[in-house]
Amino acid sequence: MKVMKFGGTSVGKPERMHQVAELVTKSKESKIVVLSALSGTTNALVMISEELANGKKDKAKQHIDDLEKHYHEFIQNLLKSKTLRQKADAIIKEHFEFLNIILRISFSDALNKDILAQGELMSTKLFSLYLEEIKVDHLLLPALEFMRIDANDEPDLKSIKSSLSALLKKHSDKKIFVTQGYICKNIRGEVDNLKRGGSDYTASLIAAAIEASVCEIWTDIDGMHNNDPRIVNHTEPIEALSFDEAAELAYFGAKILHPTCIWPAQKSHVPVKLLNTMQPDAKGTTIQDKVETKGAKAVAAKDGIIAIKIKSSRMLLAYGFLRKVFEVFEKYRTPIDMITTSEVAISLTIDSTDHLKHIIKELEPFGTVEIDKNQSIISIVGNCVVEQKDVLLKIFKTIHHIPIRMISYGGSRHNISFLIPGKNKNEMLQIINEGVFGM
Repeated sequence: MKVMKFGGTSVGKPERMHQVAELVTKSKESKIVVLSALSGTTNALVMISEELANGKKDKAKQHIDDLEKHYHEFIQNLLKSKTLRQKADAIIKEHFEFLNIILRISFSDALNKDILAQGELMSTKLFSLYLEEIKVDHLLLPALEFMRIDANDEPDLKSIKSSLSALLKKHSDKKIFVTQGYICKNIRGEVDNLKRGGSDYTASLIAAAIEASVCEIWTDIDGMHNNDPRIVNHTEPIEALSFDEAAELAYFGAKILHPTCIWPAQKSHVPVKLLNTMQPDAKGTTIQDKVETKGAKAVAAKDGIIAIKIKSSRMLLAYGFLRKVFEVFEKYRTPIDMITTSEVAISLTIDSTDHLKHIIKELEPFGTVEIDKNQSIISIVGNCVVEQKDVLLKIFKTIHHIPIRMISYGGSRHNISFLIPGKNKNEMLQIINEGVFGM
């Protein structure tokens, strides 16, 4: 059995949803199909939630009405059968009645989660109706019946595996299952979501739970490219990556896949394929346990980085100093991306300003604290890239004129990262493409 995940752009128009159905029914292998909300829906639901949180019910109502109109137009082009259109209208009516009811009740975090869940619930129900119209035998499998997160808001893989296995065994006569990405239930039994990585995360967790033959992530890009195609000309998709390489690229800015989506598949040795819904015959990118080729394969950029430097002569031979610094970031649940140390200073980077003022205040007793905002991390990734002397020479020769704030080298065999001013990001991506990849 395999897993096929389709993102918002892949189901964002009726004709795209028709195409997804073709891809799903192309092979005879049993499969679980994971769908995101229609493109634009989650953003609209976030706006509705924010307006309600700010007490602006009139604006929230306008967003609800606009979104409902969009769905009714979508149905007209999705389905031909009058009977199935009536079913679709009933589905839309049910979900938008809920959204209108919440205008009259007090806003809460739990209610926010319910609002955000509506997109995936509607997209899967509409897709199920279309499969019914083209007479494809399948089962709509509610994610809320098996997707669980624990008290730390992390996926409970053991529970997911147990619940999902029982459901699949109960419906062993079915070959195609359709379910929602992103949404789940928390330890209190409330509707919640996976936040980071959303539907991709769901697909990877399901693939791990059922030990799938493959986890296919279908988007509107033909695989993971060796550079950012929005900024750099002449990029190309990478045919194969190891899980470690893909995790480095995803963490340091490659947008096609979130880093959290790597570990469940890697844990269960399930290959992941990044494929293009618009070009289904393209090879895309396969991510698997091992890839033999060595050297630089791709570059990724992460924006909005804050560099923090703590300087103090008291650091010299100070036992436990680093631990105390890290405890500040742990207290505010703020991950550190890069770190370098010297005898009298620590420089590190974070990508969130949520608790920056509190972090600075707690670091100040340790020494002088300097902050540099609007930085970017540029990461060059490849199997054993740090051991390839010719690659290192090319990298440093190419970027010699770029102002470098920090370098991370040796922490991973697969990654060399540079912290630079954000204004130099585009230039650095361009010159790496020419000087390192020869493109």
